[in-house]
Amino acid sequence: MTRSPSPWFDYPIEVFPHDTDYAGIVWHGSYVRWMEEARVARLRQVGVVYGDLVALGCDLPVVELAIRYRRALRMGDRAILRARLGPGQGLRLPWDYELWSADRQTLHLTATVQLVAVNMATGKVLRRLPPLLGQALAQMADAEPGEKLEP
Repeated sequence: MTRSPSPWFDYPIEVFPHDTDYAGIVWHGSYVRWMEEARVARLRQVGVVYGDLVALGCDLPVVELAIRYRRALRMGDRAILRARLGPGQGLRLPWDYELWSADRQTLHLTATVQLVAVNMATGKVLRRLPPLLGQALAQMADAEPGEKLEP
């Protein structure tokens, strides 16, 4: 298996008016949407199309979410959302996030999200991941340790 240079996946963000509140500051829910977009894009990068998981009867709901807002983004800002699969925790799939300014000088947010794989027909947690997802997660976990950017 080829090792990737870093477990971090960089997802570009541009703040549009619909991402903000009446004062032009990013609404807190926009950050959650961007985290999901980054997860789906990262999975696609390693060969997992989310629609294919759904077709297999598998969903990945969020069961835990922790966000630390450090500095607000504003309308028109550009940023880089870094996402990576965290260390395994049993049946949970942990993801870590860092949201940096486009110049990578300002840390705006850190977050963790816990997912579980669920059988959509029964609503029960899967004890084994679908092979497509298991192989992709193993590929991501096998990536070289990445450098964490410091503010």
